Amino acid sequence: MPSSPTSLPDDIEALKALLLQRDGEVQQLRDTVTTLEQALNVRSLEIEQLKLQLAKLKRMQFGRKSEKLDRKIELLETRLEDLIAEDGAGEQKATLPAAHARKVARQPLPVHLPREDNIIEPPDQACSECGGKLKPLGEDVSEQLELIDSAFKVIRHIRRKKACACCDHIVQAPAPSRPIERGIAGPGLLAHILVAKFADHLPLYRQSAIYARDGVELDRSTMARWVGACGALMRPLVDALQRYVLQPGKIHSDDTPMPVLAPGNGQTKTARLWVYVRDDRRSGSTAAPAAWFAYTPNRQGQHPQSHLANFTGVLQADAFPGYDKIFADGRVREAACMAHARRKIHDLHARKATVTTTEALRRIGELYAIEEQIRGQLPDHRQRIRQAQARPLLDDFEVWLRARLLTLSTQSDTTKAINYLLNQWQALVYYCEDGLAEIDNNIAENALRTCCLGRKNFLFMGADSGGERAATMYSLIVSAKLNGIDPQAYLRHVLAHIADYPVNRVEDLLPWNLADKLSTVSA
Repeated sequence: MPSSPTSLPDDIEALKALLLQRDGEVQQLRDTVTTLEQALNVRSLEIEQLKLQLAKLKRMQFGRKSEKLDRKIELLETRLEDLIAEDGAGEQKATLPAAHARKVARQPLPVHLPREDNIIEPPDQACSECGGKLKPLGEDVSEQLELIDSAFKVIRHIRRKKACACCDHIVQAPAPSRPIERGIAGPGLLAHILVAKFADHLPLYRQSAIYARDGVELDRSTMARWVGACGALMRPLVDALQRYVLQPGKIHSDDTPMPVLAPGNGQTKTARLWVYVRDDRRSGSTAAPAAWFAYTPNRQGQHPQSHLANFTGVLQADAFPGYDKIFADGRVREAACMAHARRKIHDLHARKATVTTTEALRRIGELYAIEEQIRGQLPDHRQRIRQAQARPLLDDFEVWLRARLLTLSTQSDTTKAINYLLNQWQALVYYCEDGLAEIDNNIAENALRTCCLGRKNFLFMGADSGGERAATMYSLIVSAKLNGIDPQAYLRHVLAHIADYPVNRVEDLLPWNLADKLSTVSA
């Protein structure tokens, strides 16, 4: 706040000190602006270089078929989308001074689209200044492109003005908020783009071609900025989702590789997407299920250790050594995955069935038959049945496995599969002691299916920031699905409200808190 003449000290030395302090603050602001400008210039330069490379490759592609060239184009398209999305995220978080914000030339919305007028009258019926009668004065019109039931529509927000007949005081309702400040995209269109990209696995440049068939030109750069802005806008909601999932109790965890384009050399590196799922419906719980995804640039154990630093309870996961430190102090109990162990035996059985693999699969099948009978029952009942029926089968299974090892070569694949079971034995049988735990980790594996399908279609992420954005969207989309809610309807509702929603009440926008307001999907 500027100093008034009366607040300035009369002492000359004090004034000099005040000026030096002010000069330091001004220089600090200049340095910040310079740093931001340099970062923006570097990213803008890379974006322009990528556009030039794409244009060149597409000219080379014309008239001949080359799978290698197609993959190179796909790689650069994905990288370009993620870089532009970073611009959108930065603009949404207002990290750049207003004077340096990117100016984007905007084409008029197509005239052939139907228009829907949303008339917004001033809330006052009488002049707030003098109490006089208001009379029409004019109106401000802004347009927003929306997608309703997969059909484009332009919604015109018409804010009528009124003026007092007595004192000429003018009143007008405030402009309705938008998910993206000054953006033309409505919440329904943004939700459609996000679900198409992260749930239906359509890259933005493919979506752009689809929309063009409806006569709507939405270039990839525009949509990429929207995606980045939406990711930044919904970050507080995902943080709330993370807090819910990592409460004390029982969670399932798994990870999957995610190829990511490494900057500079055009090669990909293998990053990871981790998922943590809270879902106790199989043990009769009515608590809402939810999934939180996290992106990391590699698979080092420090990542799950960091994610679960404050978690206490039961962690159901595979035998990844990175979890070992989490179990070391006893605050987290380990529950392993029988399906993972069974898969090792089943793979051998599929290649060549033997007496050993056949018998092992039969015994594991008996354990799963017990689980089918008690699915949905309360934890105490599940524990009693498991102790009475499953535990004796498991004890006998262990004896049989150890006896089979004496008849097999130490180097055989069957021996390795059996040793995997025995090395994990205490964690594999833990579910018999805890009715809340499950026999396997399929809950987490099922949650990863969405991003695994996307990985097959995209081949890779364009940057680390793209992986983090994907984790944000997968968290919301998969959590909506777990609660039987249409992800597109959910994201549309969130984007329509979150910009103005109090941050200390953002939990209200979690999927299960909106279930009665949104359309559902079949399980």
